[in-house]
Amino acid sequence: MPSVVTSTNRPYQLVIFGASGFTGQFVVEEVARTASEGPNGSLKWAVAGRSRQKLEKILEQAAGALSKPELRTEVDIIVADVGEPDSLAAMCKQAVIVLNCVGPYRFYGEPVLKASVENGAHHIDLCGEPQFLESMQLNYDSSAADKNVYIIGSCGFDSIPADMGVLFTRDQFKGTLTSVESFLTVETGPDGGCIHDGTWQSAVYGFADGPKLQSLRRKFNHKPLPVVGSKLKRRGSLFYSNEILQYTVPFMGSDPSVVKRTQRYLVEQQDATQVQYGAYAGVGGVGNVIKLMFVGIMFWFMVKFSFGRNLLIKYPEIFSGGVFSKAGPTRKQMEGSSFKMAFYGEGHTEGQDPHGKPNGKIRTVVQGPEAGYVATPIVMVQAALTMLNESSALPKKGGVYTPGAAFAKTTLINRLNNHGIQFSVL
Repeated sequence: MPSVVTSTNRPYQLVIFGASGFTGQFVVEEVARTASEGPNGSLKWAVAGRSRQKLEKILEQAAGALSKPELRTEVDIIVADVGEPDSLAAMCKQAVIVLNCVGPYRFYGEPVLKASVENGAHHIDLCGEPQFLESMQLNYDSSAADKNVYIIGSCGFDSIPADMGVLFTRDQFKGTLTSVESFLTVETGPDGGCIHDGTWQSAVYGFADGPKLQSLRRKFNHKPLPVVGSKLKRRGSLFYSNEILQYTVPFMGSDPSVVKRTQRYLVEQQDATQVQYGAYAGVGGVGNVIKLMFVGIMFWFMVKFSFGRNLLIKYPEIFSGGVFSKAGPTRKQMEGSSFKMAFYGEGHTEGQDPHGKPNGKIRTVVQGPEAGYVATPIVMVQAALTMLNESSALPKKGGVYTPGAAFAKTTLINRLNNHGIQFSVL
């Protein structure tokens, strides 16, 4: 059984790597805000990154934002750089869990994950890049198991609301749930909203490497999972959703990939019934559809060529229609934003033949504050606190896991409910 306790050689329960980055700064604040939820009511943690000066500034900022002046002196600083393996090794040797906030993960993620495995630190990231997540499973699952280390990817808005939302829907359904479709909608306040361009960069390179992802998946040599009940039909690339009453497109993030990996784990390791999954996102009315089509056509053309990718990376605001920016959202924009993910499930009620047409339906919702930089730090930190407090409920051996595979038997959903991310049945 992997260990999740500190020792004289491993003094920090959590080390936030990339703490001075755009997302990392909010993870720092969330850890500081919830430190009393650690084992025995306390938490020993540190921040890490390339620049001691920037890390000191982040702690100063968090101390002011939270009225916790003690953060300036009580939180230790570790200088570590992705380009310096020895520094990563030294950092990982001191941590029980590394919270890796440095992306795009396709460029910066593997050295940190590799150092974590080799030096016995558990590893949580916020990755929304299927190619990285699945390649890490292919390349490190065995060595992580040998080292008794948990590697849990996509522990942010991609993809805990989706992955745990499907499990929540399954557990609330009285019978055998066979399929779920999720519909994401995002609301912004009077100041609008945007997303930091790190996510944009991940999307640009992810779409450019699409064929490599298919090649990677063939290496797993997976057998098709058994389908119970009716096969879930894929919807079109643009359609009007009667569920959320707006035009809708397939969700382009990692949620479908992560949920399907979780389902495979549950079927193969726990003899569960597969829940088929489709993920969609609302885009609004006709005006937004026209804007999306224009941006999408331009994106698909430019992402095929290196000069086009360079332009997309250099001018995210122009080519995304203002959705992404190098500055990221302001705190005021974040305060006015929220997300809602509605899950529509079908299955067979108790006592019914699971091979016929589904005869039961369920609707659940996961909703919370601004997704990228308010909800994401909450779910990442609660995932880490769950590991520290509920190690006996985690999988019995180390390895590379999805959130649903790692946390299915824990109280993570209850913890999130207590922190403003609500799971409910409608």
